[in-house]
Amino acid sequence: MTGDQIEERGVEELKELAARAARELEEASAPEILRWAADTFGRKFCVTSSMEDAVVAHLASRALPGVDVVFLDTGYHFPETIGTRDAVEAVMDVNVITLTPRRSVAEQDAEYGPKLHDRDPDLCCTLRKVKPLEEGLTSYTAWATGLRRDESPTRANTPVVGWDEKRQKVKISPIARWTQDDVDAYVAEHGVLTNPLLMDGYASVGCAPCTRRVLEGEDARAGRWAGRGKTECGLHG
Repeated sequence: MTGDQIEERGVEELKELAARAARELEEASAPEILRWAADTFGRKFCVTSSMEDAVVAHLASRALPGVDVVFLDTGYHFPETIGTRDAVEAVMDVNVITLTPRRSVAEQDAEYGPKLHDRDPDLCCTLRKVKPLEEGLTSYTAWATGLRRDESPTRANTPVVGWDEKRQKVKISPIARWTQDDVDAYVAEHGVLTNPLLMDGYASVGCAPCTRRVLEGEDARAGRWAGRGKTECGLHG
């Protein structure tokens, strides 16, 4: 099925396509999963990246040179994260697309009060991440993420190919079955760019006000919204 043919498919057919691919590709390698995505969706496929590392972007660039890599600039990122984005854009065969919220941080502060991330982190994530991504993915049929099952209990059942009901798109997680050791080995073998904060005690990198270093024995997501009873920003469920 070509990209043009995919455009003509309805939601139910895309759902069936995703379900079938989830079964058939469960044991496939990440490059095989991404080759399927590239062959199936063509330029209607993109990768989203938080610029924690560029592993999925690198993998996707080998399956679909010049692939769109979508990055959400929330206005709250660490300088190291913005630097990683710029480096990825400079050295990899990808097309980095930076999405920004409708309101700047100053405009959001004026409307909702300062430090909304402390008072209502769910609303802050909705305004600065969820809504911009929904708008940014409009022209795509499928998108890839770097979700892994070993990252946290909430991600333990992540399918390699699934259906994003909220956005009505096929959602691909090519490294869902990888471990951190797999990621580290791939980075070392291919010299893939990673966020410098990963060498400074951070296991998962998000917005600066809501991210801390992890403690020994904690899972990779423990440093995100620590002490706030929140584990996800809303992009993935």
